[in-house]
Amino acid sequence: MSAEDILESLKNFDTDQLNDLNNVGSWPIAVKFILWIFVFVGVLAAGYFALITGMQEDLEKAEKKEVQLRKEYEEKAQEASLLEDYRRQNREMEELFFNILRQLPSETEIPGLIEDINNAGLKNNLSFSTIDMQKDVRHEYYVEKPIRIVVSGSYHDIGSFVSDIADLSRIVTLHDFTISPVKAGGKNAAGEGETLTMTITAKTYRYNDGKG
Repeated sequence: MSAEDILESLKNFDTDQLNDLNNVGSWPIAVKFILWIFVFVGVLAAGYFALITGMQEDLEKAEKKEVQLRKEYEEKAQEASLLEDYRRQNREMEELFFNILRQLPSETEIPGLIEDINNAGLKNNLSFSTIDMQKDVRHEYYVEKPIRIVVSGSYHDIGSFVSDIADLSRIVTLHDFTISPVKAGGKNAAGEGETLTMTITAKTYRYNDGKG
């Protein structure tokens, strides 16, 4: 079919026939060809836009994932930069913990601690009436050993004794003290003022290893 015939068939084609899809077979070849071109282009366009839409959704998901991963990376990078500080602080805490443990007397060191308390009293011209070890008080991580002490001496000497006990290398805390005069107008051993009697509870501690 020549080009002139194709043009002639298009001129003679009644466009109203486009509404009757049942007679597509009677349409001129040129019209069919143009129709198929439109259908083909339409399918390509629909496929293209469907593909683009899917790719855009994937791109948006990828961008959101990128933001999330970047945030996680920044958080982990910050944690990594602080890791050495955490390790240093952990070492310092462990050292402090073991230093405290070293200050807790073991069961075998209690007699030595009693001797230190006695020497502190003698150094300050005090007279001991009682140094009595009380029953252990157990806690989750440590055992508390109360020691009841009764001494007599001047107010100044008693104060120096308390200060010396607080300065011992081992951890000793003082609790529940009472001070009363021995007798009105009496002199202490050093001849300095009224003699006083102090009752006090000294508490020392040891690590609770669960062995007794």
